[in-house]
Amino acid sequence: MPIPQALVTRYFQLIVNRQFTESERELERVKQKMQKTEWNRGYFRALYGMLLLRKNNTADDYAFFTKLDLSDKVSLHAYRKEFLEHMRNGLHGDFDRGYFSAWADCMRILTRMDIPSPQNGNGKAVEEEKIETLRSDKSQATIANFLQKSEDE
Repeated sequence: MPIPQALVTRYFQLIVNRQFTESERELERVKQKMQKTEWNRGYFRALYGMLLLRKNNTADDYAFFTKLDLSDKVSLHAYRKEFLEHMRNGLHGDFDRGYFSAWADCMRILTRMDIPSPQNGNGKAVEEEKIETLRSDKSQATIANFLQKSEDE
């Protein structure tokens, strides 16, 4: 029996809205509906880990979910594609594929939710610093960024 997507969707909505008591109940319902397979075990572990990360309000530098901009639909879609690739990869075991499937489902649901941009103390949306990147490598900033910062100081 597959995992009911309505329960999972509700679960993601609850953890995004930081309704932890209700999300724990929903997670328990999901667990009761699951069969005991390695894939489902990985899926459940991912769901449980997401809850723990949202509940623990510290900014962990290594935690993916804490760094995630929930209002950036383009990034969420790209992450979903990446998680789906891992899920379909035959080199991963069933546990890992279930784990990545939960993350892909999470990204799918987050892209459909209307989540506002993070706000600063004044109630205005926080603007991220624009970084110019090379056309061929989006992870590399240009020297213009460095020079701009040195002139500002």
